[in-house]
Amino acid sequence: MPLVTVRTPCLPTEDPEKVKKAVLNLFPESMIEQKDGVIMARTGSLWRFRELVRSHRIIDATRRIMLRGKQGNSTSFQVNKQVAFIGKISYVEEKLPLGSIEVSIEDDDLDKLIDSVAPVTVNGEVPS
Repeated sequence: MPLVTVRTPCLPTEDPEKVKKAVLNLFPESMIEQKDGVIMARTGSLWRFRELVRSHRIIDATRRIMLRGKQGNSTSFQVNKQVAFIGKISYVEEKLPLGSIEVSIEDDDLDKLIDSVAPVTVNGEVPS
């Protein structure tokens, strides 16, 4: 089972409940903690994230991002916090004023996990 760890700053100008909602929109089964201006979450489930990747047709981008962040048996990437609040995914490569949601995924068979979340496509479609 994968271990998904999520971390995001919660600035004094932000509503902590809205920041938590952004995280839960991507990983609804997470256990959330808030401490010292940081919201952290952990889960073993990627079902909602996978569902969003497919429904928003960002399989190829997700695969590229996950493979780029791969180191050993983990991968990491960042998503836009404001976009996650509305239930969508937008990957971030630069620093944002409100910060981003940092996602780290560990798994004993990371390649298989990446294939299950974002499989290789043909012309943008998952082969049947």
